Amino acid sequence: MHLIVFFFCPFSVVMKGLLAIQLTAAIPELHPHQCAAQGSGECKGPTTGQLAFLLTGLGLMIVGAGGVRPCNLAFGVDQFNPKTESGKRGIDSFFNWYFFTFTFAQMVSLTLIVYIQSNVSWAIGLGIPAILMLIACVVYFVGSKIYVKVKATGSPMTSVAQVIVVAIKKRKLKPVEQPWLSLFKYIPPKSINYKLPYTDQFRFLDKAAIVTPQDQINPDGSPADPWRLCSMQQAEEVKCLLRVLPIWASQNIYGVTLVQLHTYAIFQAVQSDRRLGNSNFKVPAATYVVFMMLSLTLFIPIYDRVVVPFLRRIRGKEGGITILQRIGIGIFLSVITMFVSGIVEEHRRTIALTKPTLGVAPRKGAISSMSAFWLIPQFTFGGLAEAFASIGLVEFYYKQFPENMKSIGGSLFYCGLAGSSYLSSLLILVVHRTTNQAATGNWLPEDLNKGRLNYFYYMIAGLGVLNLGYFLLCSSWYKYKGNSDTLELELEVNGEKKQSDKPSV
Repeated sequence: MHLIVFFFCPFSVVMKGLLAIQLTAAIPELHPHQCAAQGSGECKGPTTGQLAFLLTGLGLMIVGAGGVRPCNLAFGVDQFNPKTESGKRGIDSFFNWYFFTFTFAQMVSLTLIVYIQSNVSWAIGLGIPAILMLIACVVYFVGSKIYVKVKATGSPMTSVAQVIVVAIKKRKLKPVEQPWLSLFKYIPPKSINYKLPYTDQFRFLDKAAIVTPQDQINPDGSPADPWRLCSMQQAEEVKCLLRVLPIWASQNIYGVTLVQLHTYAIFQAVQSDRRLGNSNFKVPAATYVVFMMLSLTLFIPIYDRVVVPFLRRIRGKEGGITILQRIGIGIFLSVITMFVSGIVEEHRRTIALTKPTLGVAPRKGAISSMSAFWLIPQFTFGGLAEAFASIGLVEFYYKQFPENMKSIGGSLFYCGLAGSSYLSSLLILVVHRTTNQAATGNWLPEDLNKGRLNYFYYMIAGLGVLNLGYFLLCSSWYKYKGNSDTLELELEVNGEKKQSDKPSV
């Protein structure tokens, strides 16, 4: 049984994908021959079998990562007890240190692993991640007996669908007075979700919990047909999901900034002076992304150990500032990142057009004599934006989703990253088509010296300002799940405590 679990668990699926990719480099029959070995000017491409083997490895990695990434956050936080002060602080710190280790691993991958692949051996460079993943699998399963494991209680999306369907069926019913008292209440005994208080947002969902004469209730208090009657708890859980979506939409626009730091900022480095001092050694253009990761990894310990305790003493809040305030600071820093990027690009382009250049970059254009180290500020601001917004978003999704939807909250963050990439591609397509015939010419040609990349950066900064205003509007409307203002009001009657749900207005 344990071998079956080990074979099909996401960790091992990722490991098998990495191993398959490593084999494409280690075994000559699994990759095309080198061009020089052919003895002619033409290079022979991969065969159908070679390509299929490579795609199988990539597919296994995608499937495995899809299982690991959304769940490892929820699983990690499950190890802390949220009912104790130390557990609450541990949860707050966990998100910071998760991103710290994740980003540190990325830095090692972009520097040491890439160096081994480029200068030593592709087989060894691809084999190291596979070996590390095998070690991770072993460590995970060795410690499996000491982990806190929350048992699955069925698909939470079934409950979401029930609320929506029943609310549509009962759409013609009139709203009830004092819904926090009148709506149907039932929480299954094995439910892992905390009881939620009533909120007055998305009130059309309340109709799913209105009891009609046709509705039947079992002796244990549960509805006889969950597709005809839902509980107020179920309706509030769906409200939690809907309240998060406007914030998620804001993440998609914020993430466009991060996409540029991994794409066009690299192109800036290609057409800049990347020499290290007076030597002939050139820093690889893609390596400059490390400065963004470095700023994040350096700032997180300072934020967690210095800034948060200081703000906690000043403001009396557990995290120093609210989660939405943290995200808002990150979105503001992303706007600053694009403004700084535009200024630096304008300076780089001016030097390239007015001063002697350092040669021509392949398939690009003239290399500006501006030092590529001028790009460090925009990467630094980008790293700080991630330290605030990205970590804040992950924490926000985790804490605001119902307990049985934590992994869905984790996946929502990565869906937002994907949405940002698609949105960035759409913006680039629109800019290409609208500026190609303009007087200024195409803003984004292959040769940045002939374009206006700085205008593109300023456009994204403008979108960021609008997004920040939209985010602030959504934040002022948002109601936190389980806020102290919406918790149950305990009424003491005749020496006994009775609970009455207090509405959130």
